[in-house]
Amino acid sequence: MSVEMITFLMLVSLITTVMLGFPIGFSLAGVATIFGFIFVGPQVSNVFMLRLHVAMADYILIAIPLFVFMGIIIERSGIATRLYDAMYVLLGSLKGGLAIATVLTCTIFAAATGVVGATVVTMGIMSLPAMLKYNYNKPMACGAICAGGALGILIPPSILILVYAPIANVSVGALLIGAFVPGIVLASLYVLYIGIRCFINPSLGPSIANTEIKVTLRQKLKMFTTSVLPVCLLILAVLGSIFFGLAAPTEAAAIGAFAAVIMAAFYRAVNWPVLKEAAVRTITTSAMVYMVVIGASFFTSVFMRLGCGRVVESLILGLPFDRWGILICMWLIIILMGAFLDWIGIVMIVVPLFTPVAVKLGFDPVWFALMNIVVLQTSFLTPPFALTIFYLKGIAPPEVTLGDIYKGVLPFLLLMLVAVVIFSLFPEIIMYAPRAAGLM
Repeated sequence: MSVEMITFLMLVSLITTVMLGFPIGFSLAGVATIFGFIFVGPQVSNVFMLRLHVAMADYILIAIPLFVFMGIIIERSGIATRLYDAMYVLLGSLKGGLAIATVLTCTIFAAATGVVGATVVTMGIMSLPAMLKYNYNKPMACGAICAGGALGILIPPSILILVYAPIANVSVGALLIGAFVPGIVLASLYVLYIGIRCFINPSLGPSIANTEIKVTLRQKLKMFTTSVLPVCLLILAVLGSIFFGLAAPTEAAAIGAFAAVIMAAFYRAVNWPVLKEAAVRTITTSAMVYMVVIGASFFTSVFMRLGCGRVVESLILGLPFDRWGILICMWLIIILMGAFLDWIGIVMIVVPLFTPVAVKLGFDPVWFALMNIVVLQTSFLTPPFALTIFYLKGIAPPEVTLGDIYKGVLPFLLLMLVAVVIFSLFPEIIMYAPRAAGLM
């Protein structure tokens, strides 16, 4: 059988098993095992054991359970509620203020947890009823929650970055530092969009009368210092320790986990049930991620050993476009896959194939990785397989339809594409921080 046919069958088999609902980790390992035994022989089991050892011994991957634990502690401590209450008071009197407060709260909460599902569900429960109460446009309210929640995979600490970096063989510290700026740029675009639309058409996001927010300036300052400032300091402690070279990403994750427990204790939200739930959820989430990493590593090893990587590389490089045309084709593939697969499946399939091609085309691997992570956000908003939409619909009031949510996310999808264009035209926007930190 030709290498081209093996490549086609392996990729089709993998995508088919994932689309049928099999766990991505088992799909990757299973396809690699079948094709490995057929075309390599029984010694392919040695490859699996080697990749298992490499994954379990990877120092960087230890940061995954630490960041997950940090996020769960923050989620269970009620910090998100305090954050939204503070933003509600500070911004509610502006046109579209509640939607802007939602995006900003999602941004801060996403930076503190790195978990999209937790951010969307928590913010949906808190902010959606408030916006509906004040007659906000339902699509805009839903879009703000979904788009803000999707920032969780971009703004550090991000589980996606921790998984992506070893596969692409780039510095995880460079990605963690570099992803912060595009996350802030995207959040700013969302805020500007909401503010401009509600200024032009105030009925989309009516302001709350000042008489309804009876809080003095002193009380506002107190809410800011006790609700917003501590979370910002936690984020700075994690990212700052990496930026200034005081700690490696794994050590920074440990600092963040410890600081999250201290913060929760400060809010009197630490008890045995909370710690037990955080530990159990951390174990299950981390085990899932590790299984995917091991399966992907095994699949990639077999795929490359059979020569399939060279086939994909030749196919992409043979496209009748210049290097930017090929790059756009790769991003379109990621966006299309995002409509049917979750981010972890996309990363495991395309990153080992696309990264060598991008390097051969002359693109910086760190810039290419950061751009891919920005593009991967679309997988959370692209129908039909859009996790943020499903999360929000699951907790939304009955009057909010699936059509309202789909309609609401479309403008934010376009803003994501606008951001991709901006970062392509001005790459220094996302490359400055990693270079300044000496991580490149």
